[in-house]
Order: sequence, then C-alpha cells, then structure tokens
Amino acid sequence: MTDDIGAIVNWLVDGARSAPLADMVLDQLCAKLVAAAIPVWRAGVFVRTLHPNIVARRFLWKASGANVEVAAADFEMAASHVYRDSPIAHVYDHGVPIRRRLADADCPLDFPVLADLRQEGVTDYLVQPLIFTRGEVHAASWATRQPGGFIDAQIAALGRIAAPLTRVAEIRARDREAVILLDTYVGGGAGERILAGRIRRGDVETIRAAIWLSDMRGFTALADRLPPPELIALLNRYFDCQVPAIHRHGGEVLKFMGDGLLAIFPLPEGDGDPGAACGRALAAARQARDAVAMVGRDDATGREPVRCGIALHLGEVLYGNIGGENRLDFTCIGPGVNLAARLEKLTGRLHRTILASAAFADQCRGEFVALGDFVIVGFAAPQTAYGLAEEEGWAP
Repeated sequence: MTDDIGAIVNWLVDGARSAPLADMVLDQLCAKLVAAAIPVWRAGVFVRTLHPNIVARRFLWKASGANVEVAAADFEMAASHVYRDSPIAHVYDHGVPIRRRLADADCPLDFPVLADLRQEGVTDYLVQPLIFTRGEVHAASWATRQPGGFIDAQIAALGRIAAPLTRVAEIRARDREAVILLDTYVGGGAGERILAGRIRRGDVETIRAAIWLSDMRGFTALADRLPPPELIALLNRYFDCQVPAIHRHGGEVLKFMGDGLLAIFPLPEGDGDPGAACGRALAAARQARDAVAMVGRDDATGREPVRCGIALHLGEVLYGNIGGENRLDFTCIGPGVNLAARLEKLTGRLHRTILASAAFADQCRGEFVALGDFVIVGFAAPQTAYGLAEEEGWAP
C-alpha cells in the first residue's frame, strides 16, 4: 500500500496532468485509491468559488457511478439549514477534520446526513479540510462500506494525499476563477482573448459584427426621484431583460455605461454571413424590448413602464486593449460604434424602441422601413434611420 500511495502522491504533486478537467481529477484519484486497497465507496470535493450566483461547487464520486457528478450551490442553498447543519459547513467554519465511525453503535449522529449515510451502509466517514495558500478552507470527504470502517493505515494514506490534493484543487480553482471573473466583467470572447495572452496595450484586431447599443429612456429623471437601492434594483431588472437575450442569440456584452449597454454579435471568421448575425441581433432586440416593456407594469408604486432605445448597426470595429499604461479596457471602438451611439439617441426623438442603420436594415429585408435622413454628428453625409415595420412609435 505504501508504494501505491507514494505513486498517487507523486501523481498529484506533478499536477494530475492526465486529468485536464477537475471532475477527471477526482475520478482518476478514486480509481487509484481503490486500486491501492483504500476501499472508498463515495468521495466528494467541495470548493468555494468567486461567482456572482454560485458560492461553491461539489464534485461527487461514487463507486457505482459512471461519472463524477458536478453540482453548484447558490447563495440561497448556502444559507439553508441543510448546508449549515452539514459536516462540510463545520469543516469550512473550523478548519479541522471530522471523522465519524458509523460502524460503532455509539457513534454520534450529530449531523443529519450521517443517519442517511448509515442507512446506505456507510461504516466510516471522514471530512478533511483543504486549506488553500491564502487561508480559505475547502473540503474533501471520504466514505467507505468496509466492515468496521477504515483501518488506521488507510486513514493515514488519506492524510498523505490531502496536501497535494489541496494544491491541485487550488490550481484548478484559481484557473476557473480567472475564467469566471473575466466572463463576468469583460465577457466571454474578451476573456478568452485575455487568457490567450492578448493583454498588450494597443493589441487590437478589426472584426465585423452586428453592433448593439441601448439606453434607458428617462434614466436621469428616475435617478433623481428614486432612492439609490430602488434605482439599483430597477437597473438590475432592466439589464436582466437584455443580457440573457443577447447571450441566448450568440452576442457578447462588452460594457455597461450607467444605464447603457454595448454588445456585439461577431461574424464568424472568414466569410461569415452578415445576415445571420443581424438576424440574431434583431431577435435579441425584440425579446429585450418586450421584456423591458413589462418592467414597472407590476410595480405597486404605479410607476410607468420602463422604456429603452436599442440601436443596431453592421460594421467593422477595432476590438482589443485600450487604456492607460496599467489600466486597460478590452472593448471595441470605431466609426461603427459611434454611428450606433448616435442612432440610439434618435430613438427618443423618433419615439421608437429599435432603430437600425442602412447597413443593418439591408440584411433584414422586409423588417424595417426608412424613417428619414438625419444629420449625425461626426458623419459628413446624412444617415438614414430605419424603424421596425411593426412599431408605430410610442407616445412622447
């Protein structure tokens, strides 16, 4: 057993490189432990994470299962009695291991899950703290059905793998946190580029995309009237009407600017179909428009429904790192973004929710009607604004 455990420790110290995904690490580790005469029946790794909606992830291996189960715990779950009364929460809070020899008749069942484990035939249950280098406590659990529970040598073997398993878990968790934070704050496409090394200031590329720029009508007056917590809640509801629709149709949110939102629907590399990208952007805009129109209708304060303006354009943008020496923004700029911004300002003037440029409308034949030519600041020639044929314009 000693030599086998030494090989497992070395495998972990080497980064568990045969397991590129986190769930594969646990799967291969448990297979190696069983082969080394450590009779694990069930094992779990519980890792906290930085995520706006998820507080932790659980990886669960069972001897009878085909795959490691991966589940996420949201903040509501983390506040529940089911979690707070669990051994995992106790280890998180105190940073010390817990062992319960369920084969012993007088074993305390001081956590509700222990009675369930005993009913499943578990004879021994161990939870180890996995303490990351910054001091955060995570956890690993081990359960066996071996008569009498784990023997001392098996417990010692599980103790030997705890430190290298912690380092592997930390590396994988940090990598995932980096992806989550980049996805959350700069968007998926930009995050992938940053992780790929596109971090030099001025490192930009020209891409063709359908461009979306939206804004809330009357936001300044609302900001003056509403208490700050209510205003923030309204903004979050407002953006919840747009962001899922954009993501659902393959768009990427690049930036929030107060009540404004900038997004792109990139054309595939090579000879991408601009009509497909514009069609996805228009479908998202319609869904967002309908969802935004419902915000406020069910409000007990009687507030008028929130209105927004969405401008759509098809053009080239410069996409990449722009900013100061040590503070960069991964965003897009260029005449195409400027035109979308100017069209968005026209939505209020023309009492329209969705406006499109000539380049965008040309890709969605039959969907738009010309509303006239307008002088646009920064553009030498007047630009034609197009409104959806289905919209008649809302009352000022």
